[in-house]
Amino acid sequence: MLDNLIEEDINRLGIMGGTFDPIHNGHLVTAEAAAYQYDLDKVVFVPSANPPHKTEQEITDAEDRYIMIILATMNNSKFGVSRLEIERGGLSYTIDTVQTFKKALDNVELYFITGADAILEIFTWRKAEKLFQECKFIAATRPGYSLSKLQGGIYEEYKDKIFQLKIPGLAISSTDIRKRVKAGRPIKYQLPNTVEAYIKQGKFYQER
Repeated sequence: MLDNLIEEDINRLGIMGGTFDPIHNGHLVTAEAAAYQYDLDKVVFVPSANPPHKTEQEITDAEDRYIMIILATMNNSKFGVSRLEIERGGLSYTIDTVQTFKKALDNVELYFITGADAILEIFTWRKAEKLFQECKFIAATRPGYSLSKLQGGIYEEYKDKIFQLKIPGLAISSTDIRKRVKAGRPIKYQLPNTVEAYIKQGKFYQER
Protein backbone atom coordinates (compact mmCIF):
# COMPACT_ATOMS: atom_id res chain seq x y z
CA MET A 1 0.00 0.00 0.00
CA LEU A 2 2.78 2.45 0.92
CA ASP A 3 4.58 1.70 -2.32
CA ASN A 4 1.42 2.53 -4.25
CA LEU A 5 0.93 5.77 -2.32
CA ILE A 6 4.48 6.89 -3.07
CA GLU A 7 3.68 6.66 -6.76
CA GLU A 8 0.43 8.63 -6.45
CA ASP A 9 0.16 12.42 -6.54
CA ILE A 10 -0.93 12.96 -2.95
CA ASN A 11 -0.69 16.13 -0.90
CA ARG A 12 -2.99 15.28 1.99
CA LEU A 13 -3.53 11.78 3.34
CA GLY A 14 -6.05 10.59 5.92
CA ILE A 15 -5.08 7.64 8.10
CA MET A 16 -7.98 5.89 9.76
CA GLY A 17 -6.86 3.48 12.43
CA GLY A 18 -9.00 1.16 14.48
CA THR A 19 -9.92 -2.39 15.28
CA PHE A 20 -12.76 -2.47 12.74
CA ASP A 21 -14.38 -5.53 14.31
CA PRO A 22 -16.36 -5.22 12.12
CA ILE A 23 -16.09 -2.15 9.89
CA HIS A 24 -19.52 -0.48 9.51
CA ASN A 25 -21.24 2.38 7.73
CA GLY A 26 -20.33 4.82 10.50
CA HIS A 27 -16.64 4.32 9.69
CA LEU A 28 -17.30 4.81 5.97
CA VAL A 29 -19.42 7.94 6.44
CA THR A 30 -16.72 9.42 8.69
CA ALA A 31 -13.92 8.70 6.20
CA GLU A 32 -15.91 10.15 3.29
CA ALA A 33 -16.85 13.28 5.27
CA ALA A 34 -13.25 13.80 6.41
CA ALA A 35 -11.97 13.47 2.84
CA TYR A 36 -14.51 16.03 1.60
CA GLN A 37 -14.26 18.57 4.42
CA TYR A 38 -10.46 18.54 4.71
CA ASP A 39 -9.67 18.00 1.03
CA LEU A 40 -7.87 14.71 1.57
CA ASP A 41 -6.61 13.02 -1.58
CA LYS A 42 -7.01 9.57 -0.06
CA VAL A 43 -8.02 7.84 3.17
CA VAL A 44 -6.16 4.68 4.17
CA PHE A 45 -7.76 2.32 6.66
CA VAL A 46 -5.18 0.67 8.94
CA PRO A 47 -6.60 -2.22 10.98
CA SER A 48 -4.85 -2.81 14.28
CA ALA A 49 -3.24 -6.21 14.63
CA ASN A 50 -3.06 -6.13 18.42
CA PRO A 51 -4.60 -2.97 19.89
CA PRO A 52 -2.82 -2.27 23.20
CA HIS A 53 -6.03 -1.08 24.89
CA LYS A 54 -7.85 -4.35 24.07
CA THR A 55 -5.32 -7.00 25.12
CA GLU A 56 -7.88 -8.72 27.36
CA GLN A 57 -10.69 -8.52 24.81
CA GLU A 58 -11.35 -11.25 22.28
CA ILE A 59 -11.15 -9.81 18.79
CA THR A 60 -11.64 -11.36 15.38
CA ASP A 61 -8.53 -12.51 13.53
CA ALA A 62 -6.75 -9.59 11.87
CA GLU A 63 -6.86 -11.23 8.44
CA ASP A 64 -10.66 -11.51 8.58
CA ARG A 65 -11.00 -7.89 9.70
CA TYR A 66 -8.67 -6.87 6.86
CA ILE A 67 -10.82 -8.73 4.32
CA MET A 68 -13.98 -7.09 5.65
CA ILE A 69 -12.38 -3.64 5.15
CA ILE A 70 -11.41 -4.56 1.59
CA LEU A 71 -15.01 -5.62 0.91
CA ALA A 72 -16.36 -2.40 2.42
CA THR A 73 -14.05 0.03 0.60
CA MET A 74 -13.41 -1.59 -2.77
CA ASN A 75 -15.93 0.61 -4.61
CA ASN A 76 -14.46 3.93 -3.46
CA SER A 77 -11.30 4.99 -5.31
CA LYS A 78 -10.43 7.43 -2.53
CA PHE A 79 -10.22 4.63 0.01
CA GLY A 80 -7.34 2.22 0.54
CA VAL A 81 -6.39 -0.43 3.08
CA SER A 82 -2.96 -1.00 4.62
CA ARG A 83 -1.57 -4.22 6.11
CA LEU A 84 1.13 -2.25 7.90
CA GLU A 85 0.16 -3.09 11.48
CA ILE A 86 -0.78 -6.69 10.61
CA GLU A 87 2.62 -7.37 9.05
CA ARG A 88 4.58 -5.45 11.69
CA GLY A 89 3.21 -7.66 14.45
CA GLY A 90 3.39 -6.95 18.17
CA LEU A 91 1.23 -4.34 19.83
CA SER A 92 -0.18 -1.78 17.38
CA TYR A 93 0.91 1.67 18.49
CA THR A 94 -0.34 4.64 16.46
CA ILE A 95 2.97 6.50 16.79
CA ASP A 96 4.81 3.64 15.05
CA THR A 97 2.29 3.62 12.21
CA VAL A 98 2.25 7.37 11.70
CA GLN A 99 6.04 7.58 11.72
CA THR A 100 6.23 4.82 9.08
CA PHE A 101 3.85 6.76 6.83
CA LYS A 102 5.76 9.98 7.55
CA LYS A 103 9.08 8.41 6.58
CA ALA A 104 7.71 7.00 3.33
CA LEU A 105 5.67 10.07 2.39
CA ASP A 106 7.89 12.89 3.58
CA ASN A 107 6.14 15.73 1.78
CA VAL A 108 2.58 14.56 2.40
CA GLU A 109 0.45 16.22 5.09
CA LEU A 110 -0.91 13.50 7.37
CA TYR A 111 -4.26 13.59 9.16
CA PHE A 112 -5.16 10.85 11.64
CA ILE A 113 -8.93 10.34 11.69
CA THR A 114 -10.45 9.13 14.91
CA GLY A 115 -13.58 9.37 17.02
CA ALA A 116 -14.51 11.76 19.80
CA ASP A 117 -14.12 9.02 22.40
CA ALA A 118 -10.56 8.30 21.28
CA ILE A 119 -9.37 11.90 20.98
CA LEU A 120 -10.55 12.58 24.53
CA GLU A 121 -8.18 9.85 25.71
CA ILE A 122 -5.28 10.71 23.44
CA PHE A 123 -2.92 11.59 26.25
CA THR A 124 -3.07 7.97 27.38
CA TRP A 125 -1.64 6.96 23.96
CA ARG A 126 2.02 6.08 23.59
CA LYS A 127 4.13 9.20 22.86
CA ALA A 128 1.07 11.40 22.41
CA GLU A 129 3.09 14.62 22.31
CA LYS A 130 5.30 13.17 19.57
CA LEU A 131 2.19 12.22 17.60
CA PHE A 132 1.14 15.88 17.44
CA GLN A 133 4.51 16.66 15.84
CA GLU A 134 4.01 14.02 13.15
CA CYS A 135 0.38 14.58 12.11
CA LYS A 136 -2.83 16.49 12.63
CA PHE A 137 -6.02 14.92 14.00
CA ILE A 138 -9.57 14.91 12.69
CA ALA A 139 -11.93 14.10 15.54
CA ALA A 140 -15.39 12.93 14.48
CA THR A 141 -18.37 13.52 16.73
CA ARG A 142 -20.05 10.48 18.24
CA PRO A 143 -23.35 10.25 20.11
CA GLY A 144 -22.70 10.45 23.84
CA TYR A 145 -19.33 12.22 23.58
CA SER A 146 -18.87 16.00 23.72
CA LEU A 147 -15.89 17.60 22.02
CA SER A 148 -16.34 20.78 24.05
CA LYS A 149 -13.58 19.44 26.32
CA LEU A 150 -11.13 20.14 23.51
CA GLN A 151 -11.51 23.84 24.20
CA GLY A 152 -8.79 24.84 26.64
CA GLY A 153 -7.07 22.86 29.35
CA ILE A 154 -4.53 20.28 28.30
CA TYR A 155 -5.67 20.60 24.67
CA GLU A 156 -4.93 24.35 24.41
CA GLU A 157 -1.36 23.75 23.25
CA TYR A 158 -2.61 21.54 20.41
CA LYS A 159 -5.66 23.53 19.26
CA ASP A 160 -4.10 24.01 15.82
CA LYS A 161 -3.55 20.26 15.51
CA ILE A 162 -7.06 18.97 16.23
CA PHE A 163 -9.95 19.56 13.83
CA GLN A 164 -13.52 18.64 14.60
CA LEU A 165 -15.73 16.80 12.14
CA LYS A 166 -19.47 16.84 12.68
CA ILE A 167 -21.06 13.58 11.58
CA PRO A 168 -24.83 12.97 11.39
CA GLY A 169 -25.97 11.12 14.49
CA LEU A 170 -25.16 7.60 13.35
CA ALA A 171 -25.50 5.52 16.48
CA ILE A 172 -23.77 2.56 14.85
CA SER A 173 -20.97 0.80 16.66
CA SER A 174 -18.98 -2.39 16.16
CA THR A 175 -19.81 -3.39 19.73
CA ASP A 176 -23.54 -3.13 19.06
CA ILE A 177 -23.23 -5.04 15.79
CA ARG A 178 -21.44 -7.90 17.56
CA LYS A 179 -24.15 -7.97 20.22
CA ARG A 180 -26.86 -7.98 17.57
CA VAL A 181 -25.32 -10.92 15.71
CA LYS A 182 -24.90 -12.84 18.96
CA ALA A 183 -28.55 -12.23 19.82
CA GLY A 184 -29.77 -13.08 16.33
CA ARG A 185 -30.99 -9.52 15.69
CA PRO A 186 -30.71 -7.81 12.24
CA ILE A 187 -27.66 -5.77 11.23
CA LYS A 188 -28.79 -4.89 7.70
CA TYR A 189 -28.14 -1.26 6.67
CA GLN A 190 -25.59 -0.82 9.45
CA LEU A 191 -22.74 -2.10 7.30
CA PRO A 192 -22.19 -2.98 3.63
CA ASN A 193 -24.01 -6.05 2.33
CA THR A 194 -20.67 -7.63 1.40
CA VAL A 195 -19.45 -7.37 4.99
CA GLU A 196 -22.74 -8.69 6.35
CA ALA A 197 -22.45 -11.69 4.02
CA TYR A 198 -18.83 -12.31 5.11
CA ILE A 199 -19.87 -12.26 8.78
CA LYS A 200 -22.68 -14.70 8.05
CA GLN A 201 -20.45 -17.02 6.03
CA GLY A 202 -17.70 -17.01 8.67
CA LYS A 203 -20.19 -17.31 11.53
CA PHE A 204 -18.43 -14.48 13.34
CA TYR A 205 -19.74 -13.00 16.60
CA GLN A 206 -22.12 -15.87 17.20
CA GLU A 207 -22.67 -17.58 20.53
CA ARG A 208 -19.86 -20.10 21.14
